[in-house]
Amino acid sequence: MNCLLLAVLAATASEGTAVSPPAVAGEDAALRHARALLRRMPLVDGHNDTPWLIREDATSHGDVGLYDLRKPGRHETDLARLRAGGVSAQFWSVWIPSMKEGSARMQLEQIDTALRMIAAYPEVLVFATRAADIEAARRAGKIASFLGMENGRALENSLGALRAYYDLGVRYMTLTHGRNTDWADSATDEPKHGGLTSFGREVVREMNRLGMLVDISHVSPAVMNQVLDVSEAPVIFSHSSAQALTDHPRNVPDEVLRRMQKNGGVVMVTFVPPFVSSELAEWSRPFEKTMQGATTIEESRRLVEERATVAGPPPKATLAQVADHVEHVAQVAGVDHVGIGADFGGEGGPVGLEDVSRYPYLFAELIRRGWKDDDLRKLAGGNLIRAFTQAEGVAARLQKERPASTATIEALDGSK
Repeated sequence: MNCLLLAVLAATASEGTAVSPPAVAGEDAALRHARALLRRMPLVDGHNDTPWLIREDATSHGDVGLYDLRKPGRHETDLARLRAGGVSAQFWSVWIPSMKEGSARMQLEQIDTALRMIAAYPEVLVFATRAADIEAARRAGKIASFLGMENGRALENSLGALRAYYDLGVRYMTLTHGRNTDWADSATDEPKHGGLTSFGREVVREMNRLGMLVDISHVSPAVMNQVLDVSEAPVIFSHSSAQALTDHPRNVPDEVLRRMQKNGGVVMVTFVPPFVSSELAEWSRPFEKTMQGATTIEESRRLVEERATVAGPPPKATLAQVADHVEHVAQVAGVDHVGIGADFGGEGGPVGLEDVSRYPYLFAELIRRGWKDDDLRKLAGGNLIRAFTQAEGVAARLQKERPASTATIEALDGSK
């Protein structure tokens, strides 16, 4: 689904607000417990689109200095609300759309934006590239800030480019976005390759050698399974939920969830409303393909309004539904393989999870459902830190065993 559509649906489904309600005096024991836990344990979020919002913002137009995260009220993310939410580490998505040309240029621009954003707030954010940086940042009272590439088109079919992105600090890459790449099928495009091509498998192997986490959100089920066949390191879903609960192509089938145990990877449950609400997924399904072509928020809003005239207003997603997805992933994949990847993208999340200050409310809901502190620690960040650390160990071994790959897509897949 188009990121613009997600933003518009999130805004409509949460009544258009990206500002969380203030804390209420006399919070219940579960919420007090959740806040105390998140002061003691690292909370790692796998996906936040603020760098793209800076690029597209009508005021800043990509100028980090004009998009002030010290001020409240602009979209769902600012420094104060990150603090209120207990966030210890954030993967900032450096997403690019699925363009035919100019992908590498836009990717470099987005990395530059994210790095300048992180550098602009040294009192709160610190650039991070290793799993151990999360605890170091916590000790310093700061938020570890990682880069996650979203869309393998940015490689322009070059493993040299992959290594260059790693050197710039990128620590995961989502293999596809809304459209297929030349070497992998997307979850929301017509299958072209039957999953991964030979070059796609080589991309996974080289990511393992580098220590870059392979992110299989946005890919087809065939790619999910083939990556799990190939990868020697734990993989992640940086922002996906459970398909058994919400039948959306961006979610993870149970057969794949079960395979995460052997791989050691983590499914980072997303808050994206159409991915957690079956009613909203059904409401949006008839015009998903149309929305893939939308290029502006205004165009997306118009399409949503047109749909609403036919089907009525979109249903609302809720915090309780997100908690259901967390519990399903924990039950099927195992509690050692679930995490949080909200994907805040500019217009709010489900009711109760409107912005980055609201993570304690999700943990409070799980406490009320009987979750124990040790399992909440795993969900919050322990699982991701463990998988990331293991991926770094695999990379250290592979770098001793084989050199950087010089394979080309032409040699492995034929002329493109």
